[in-house]
Amino acid sequence: MEKTGNNEYVIEMVGIDKRFQGVHALKSCSLNLKRGEVLALVGENGAGKSTIVKVLTGIHKPDEGEILYMGEKVSFKSPRDAQLAGISIVHQELNLMNHLTVAQNIFIGRESDSFFLDEGGINRKTEELFNRLNVNIDPKEKTANLTVGKQQIVEIAKAISYDASVIVFDEPSATLTDTEIDVLFDIIAELKQKGTGIVYISHRMDEIKRISDRVTVLRDGEYIGTLNTAEAKIDEIIHMMIGRVTYEPPKDKSQVEDGAPVVLKVENLCSKDVDGISFELHKGEILGFAGLMGAGRTEVARLIFGADKKTSGDIYVNGEKVSIKSPQDAVGHGIGYLSEDRKRFGLVLGMSVANNSVMASLDQYVKGGFLDEKRIAGVAKEYVEKIDIRTPSVEQLLKNLSGGNQQKVVLAKWLINNCDILVFDEPTRGIDVGAKSEIYKLMNNLVKNGKSIIMISSELTEVFRMSDRILVMCEGSQTATLAIEEADQHMVMKYATLKSTIRSATNTPAGEEENAI
Repeated sequence: MEKTGNNEYVIEMVGIDKRFQGVHALKSCSLNLKRGEVLALVGENGAGKSTIVKVLTGIHKPDEGEILYMGEKVSFKSPRDAQLAGISIVHQELNLMNHLTVAQNIFIGRESDSFFLDEGGINRKTEELFNRLNVNIDPKEKTANLTVGKQQIVEIAKAISYDASVIVFDEPSATLTDTEIDVLFDIIAELKQKGTGIVYISHRMDEIKRISDRVTVLRDGEYIGTLNTAEAKIDEIIHMMIGRVTYEPPKDKSQVEDGAPVVLKVENLCSKDVDGISFELHKGEILGFAGLMGAGRTEVARLIFGADKKTSGDIYVNGEKVSIKSPQDAVGHGIGYLSEDRKRFGLVLGMSVANNSVMASLDQYVKGGFLDEKRIAGVAKEYVEKIDIRTPSVEQLLKNLSGGNQQKVVLAKWLINNCDILVFDEPTRGIDVGAKSEIYKLMNNLVKNGKSIIMISSELTEVFRMSDRILVMCEGSQTATLAIEEADQHMVMKYATLKSTIRSATNTPAGEEENAI
């Protein structure tokens, strides 16, 4: 095959376009990787990072554009094709089989090779890989018995076992301890020295500055630019990440009345995923939770709702200390939770709009041991009209509604149950712009009528449009609580990417935010 690429690069991706059911995930996107370099790939959630590396590694086929590998055009039909060519990916979500040994996981699917016919052969080969990586893991150990950090190393060893020239690391440090991260970085440095090209996806600015040679920024599925890491400033990278036009005007002043009572108070909430979260939610307030993937925002919501078990901490509702050990307990105290995965946790798609609407308060509609279908239909119709759910009838199956209308049904479920505290986790994920605007109006009407909302969102424009205050999290910790009047996107992004002591914009002297970073 004729070589057409730049010999400087081991990978060149040019004009990559990819659509999924009407979503334009990549728009003529580009990426290039040099031999023996670490290229950081950054962008907000939904920027297209994972999609472009899935195109590179044969998981997705591009609709348009071309990929050059070692200067030659390639088209991988599967991840296996890419692996055999020397391009591997280490996913954030580990793809190991816990019932198998370490060696079996690394060489699974290649047992037919004569070299690997016996357990001794794959064990020896695995030991050689670990010696190259300077790590001490028993090849015969069951994968289930390893720490997450060691499982990550097994995934890396698997990638290297294909004699990879290119390895993609997708958020590899998200679940690692500081010590395990140091081991990971030593491995990457060793790979780099041997000429392996590394694509490193991360939200952590300190990691990017420490480990990468260049930084490529994607935003809304488009290529924004590439910077030399040594010359780039964190502010510059962040500006490239969030520099899109804000179509919805941000809230410039809190709408909460002075002296509004505290309806929810959380003190030092801890679990295996979050550490020492404390905040207050006032009547009529929208408290925005900002942070990046793995920050722990959903985990906090699930603790408040009793879906996960806390290890310590206290929760107060309307000034009274409460015990919430289950979602039923939370609902009993007037707390409703709109999960980020509405189809999995919030709805039953094969049931009607009416039955979904009363799911959280079903016991109130039982008469003589049977459901009172007439009352259920009546209350469902009331809320279909009240919050403008677009459906031919309340008997319509939920799966036939749009995403935005499905989200409204989840909201109706908690309003019918008369919940005063609502936790919205990614309330507009997967719905179109028009439906987003309707959800925003609903939220604003709810707080005007005395409801209180915790809103978790990965879209900073949404956080600034809706929030009266912003709580920022990073790696399971609360890093700042900011008044909306004093916060800006750069400040939030800094606190979301760099762990620091908890600060409040209302009592931090001017100019100290920079020093805190």
